[in-house]
Amino acid sequence: MDKAKYQSSRVIHCPEFLDGHSVEIPILKILKQDGTVYDTAEMPDIDQALALKMYKTLAFHRVLDERMVAAQRQGRVSFYMTALGEEGAVVGSAAGLNDKDMIMGQYREQGALMFRGFSLENFMNQMFSNELDLGKGRQMPIHYGSNELHYMTISSPLGTQIPQAAGYAYGQKLQGNELCTLCYFGEGAASEGDFHAGLNMAAVHNAPVIFFCRNNGYAISTPSSQQYAGNGIASRGVGYDIKTIRVDGNDIFAVLKATQVARKYAIEHNQPIIIEAMSYRLGAHSTSDDPSGYRTRDEEAKYADHDPILRMKNWLLAQNWWDETQEKALFDTLREEVLAAVKKAEVIEKPPLEELVTDVYDDVPAHLQEQYNNLKEHIKKYPDAYPVTAGRIK
Repeated sequence: MDKAKYQSSRVIHCPEFLDGHSVEIPILKILKQDGTVYDTAEMPDIDQALALKMYKTLAFHRVLDERMVAAQRQGRVSFYMTALGEEGAVVGSAAGLNDKDMIMGQYREQGALMFRGFSLENFMNQMFSNELDLGKGRQMPIHYGSNELHYMTISSPLGTQIPQAAGYAYGQKLQGNELCTLCYFGEGAASEGDFHAGLNMAAVHNAPVIFFCRNNGYAISTPSSQQYAGNGIASRGVGYDIKTIRVDGNDIFAVLKATQVARKYAIEHNQPIIIEAMSYRLGAHSTSDDPSGYRTRDEEAKYADHDPILRMKNWLLAQNWWDETQEKALFDTLREEVLAAVKKAEVIEKPPLEELVTDVYDDVPAHLQEQYNNLKEHIKKYPDAYPVTAGRIK
């Protein structure tokens, strides 16, 4: 037991309880919605090249989300999740990392992959589960992964990546490679037991991991007021003796600055950090969700004026690094490119059926081989129900 931590406590002689609001948690803000910077704000390390890369990534993100929701409504893909209103939190944090740092996402962090250079073709091939998909068609749409870009493949169950990030970062510390892991999750995932296990592991073993919580106010249809009674997620970091900061998640400069500082501290001191980015999910949870059933349009309108993309655009215009002609050209080009990529990816063949098992095991277990044979016979019996796959069965 570390007695020093407890012996230095203030002594009282009558019961006195503490609560989660005993200590106020400040929120970092740098960039205003009109593109001006707060007078006393400390700017992140950013130049024109980085600023334009970040903004173009935000634009790509917005257009891809718009087009893929439309594609899902047309029945071209089965599922999609947007990050409408939260793009700044993800792109800003990815921009604050080394490209070799590991990223472990939840499922709304495609902006981090975009920033690292994941191609439009790779996005499309994954969402259409075709034979060029890096994941060989085994995942549902938007469950990306890239070994080349140090982006761990997404898993659907909430929170599983949190203890994995603690362990991976502990390995980075042991290797002494001066890299860290950034782990994304939502405030809903912070209600999972894996959250507490991961934080405690990282704190005890001094792992250089940045836990990045996108607090967008809703866990699907459950508002944060019905998820927890404490002072957000940041207060939990303090409870685990983890350095913690809360930022305006719609302020891409606040996110970038916090991540740059957090990464430096995590690596130099081999310590975990928690960043809680306060934002709002302007869109639905997914294409399977209808938010009109649990929140009002008036509520959504209140947050619509906090668009992180418009905020950064206003700043770029003020620096004379961007103009409206470039703006129109960028969005027009992106819309054309995304639509063309959809048309190309949707006609590429699905992966051969045998790839379900052939590169998973050296010798396919008997029970899986039996299931595979039964599946082949089923598809051959009902070829009209499997028009793409039926013609490729060996």
